[in-house]
Amino acid sequence: MTETGTPQEAGRVRSVKSAERTIALLEYLSAAESARSLRDVTSDMAIPRASAYALLMTLVRTGWVEPDETGSGFRLGIRALRAGASYVEHDDVVRRAQPVMNDLSDKLGETIHLARLDGHEIVYLATCPSRHSLAVVSKPGRRLPCWATGLGKAILAQRPWPEVDALLPETLAARTERTITDRARLKEELVEVAQRGNAVDEQESTLGLRCFALPLRFGSAGTVSEALSCSIPLVRLDPAREQMILDALRHARDRIVG
Repeated sequence: MTETGTPQEAGRVRSVKSAERTIALLEYLSAAESARSLRDVTSDMAIPRASAYALLMTLVRTGWVEPDETGSGFRLGIRALRAGASYVEHDDVVRRAQPVMNDLSDKLGETIHLARLDGHEIVYLATCPSRHSLAVVSKPGRRLPCWATGLGKAILAQRPWPEVDALLPETLAARTERTITDRARLKEELVEVAQRGNAVDEQESTLGLRCFALPLRFGSAGTVSEALSCSIPLVRLDPAREQMILDALRHARDRIVG
């Protein structure tokens, strides 16, 4: 064993099965739209009932998981919220973007989002909600498929297609009837986005909503992982308003990455 305590040489570290299972369970619960029962956990994750129960009870005692009102379902607990909030609070990109997003929100009055690519999903890191009653807001931590959002397409368009193709799932699930689910069509769309410099979610994630997004590139050779967007209901959009949003997004982008 080396001085660092690793069981193998050349930087290879033995996996800890219990830790992997704990992380997998927390990710499973974070992706669930409702509380999951012990039976759900054992079935969906292929974990023995006794092991699943012991793991859930350990996480309940430590605050990472909590039972629902019925006592038979489980969901993420307050510790998970604290960890997520801490991640966002200390994230360098969020720190740079938040004051600019606040100014952009004041100027446009529409919903502003900052998101990051994680696998084949985008994760919302920060949001400035619209001041209008008719609005759609994705809270920090929410995940959406990258191919169905302006934010995701803005990021993907900055990467070579083989890399994009490799990270996408085999089937591109639709969120609305407007979602691009054909790989060849998505490839064409990303070429257009790269040439245009901005991506547009044309009701592909939410019907009645258009989203304009720009990639954020930090450094001339850095990999693009984040994007900035403005979402607006179609009923409030016209060509002049669209141009104003794009101009404001470009100015905000330059402030963030400059």
